[in-house]
Amino acid sequence: MVDAPRAPGSVLMTADTVGGVFSYAIELARALAARGIRTALATLGAPLSAPQREAAGRVPGLELFESAFRLEWMDDPWDDVARSGEWLLELEERLRPDVVHLSGYAHGALGFRAPRLVVAHSCVLSWWTAVLGEEAPPRFDRYRREVARGLAAASAVVAPTRAMLDALARHHGALPGAARALVIPNAADPERFLPRPKEAFILAVGRLWDQAKNVAALGEVAPHLPWPIRVAGSDVHPDGGARPLAALERLGVLSPPEIAAALARAAIYAHPARYEPFGLSVLEAALAGCALVLGDLPGLREIWGDAALYVDPADTAALRRALQALIDDPGARQAMASRARARALAFSPARMAQGYLRLYGELLARGPAASPSPALQAASPATEAP
Repeated sequence: MVDAPRAPGSVLMTADTVGGVFSYAIELARALAARGIRTALATLGAPLSAPQREAAGRVPGLELFESAFRLEWMDDPWDDVARSGEWLLELEERLRPDVVHLSGYAHGALGFRAPRLVVAHSCVLSWWTAVLGEEAPPRFDRYRREVARGLAAASAVVAPTRAMLDALARHHGALPGAARALVIPNAADPERFLPRPKEAFILAVGRLWDQAKNVAALGEVAPHLPWPIRVAGSDVHPDGGARPLAALERLGVLSPPEIAAALARAAIYAHPARYEPFGLSVLEAALAGCALVLGDLPGLREIWGDAALYVDPADTAALRRALQALIDDPGARQAMASRARARALAFSPARMAQGYLRLYGELLARGPAASPSPALQAASPATEAP
């Protein structure tokens, strides 16, 4: 009889504060806490907002270590990446976690004592190809090298979709050993995103400055629809500059409870993305009972199947038609919303935590340089589409 993999007592996890990775980290830390596992969360990119700090304070036993080091995808980040690496090594030496869980690539090459996994939330090279239609220019050669080093040194590599794993292989080469890579989908707590009586408006949430979100397409179609399109999130890029949001109703930067309230009221959620490795905001919208209109991307189809309407991100006429069709047909709109919510419920925090716990146990059993076994990869949530 084979012993069950050992569960870790503590995890050192990193998260950037600029996008959805922080929400992912808080959700996972909360699910791990429910199983008696302590998380030390090291944040990078920018100081925490008041709502982020409040969310972290609600996770039992969470230790928060805050920094504002620049992230590897930002302009000229490498001095900060080196300093943040030294900081993380110091944290590991002080805290002695059982596992190091990294939400970036470059730090995967650091000499951590504990097994380390790298989670591929996104990638500059795949973003550039999907959004701008060309290969990233030579100024990203340093990024290419650092990502490749981090991936090669990691004990395991995780992505939230098979499409994201494929993008990593396409842009950074095959990972060393097929058993090193597995899919663990992201999650959201359904108790925080309950449907309410719907109102006649369309909602979009996220980094409005990010061309990948394709908010400009919503601005083009908004004047031709009978319902308003409301957008929530920052329009200011971390490196400066803001995107105009003509014809859209701006809600500004909302706290998590305010986002949940807006999603609960919205009848339709629009996300005509050009690039999306997973899309936590889409998951939250589905849980809140919104009908989904999404960019036609492999990762979004992988997650949502027939529970959404898909449009070519470059085809604003198709986007307008899809939104208008749902506006005109309340029955179809409700059916799509019900289908999306049923699918969303399969992406539970408990399921996500179980996937990571299985991986943590495998890594602890094999030591810092070990990889997850083929059996683990086959049993990962990649094979368990809802």
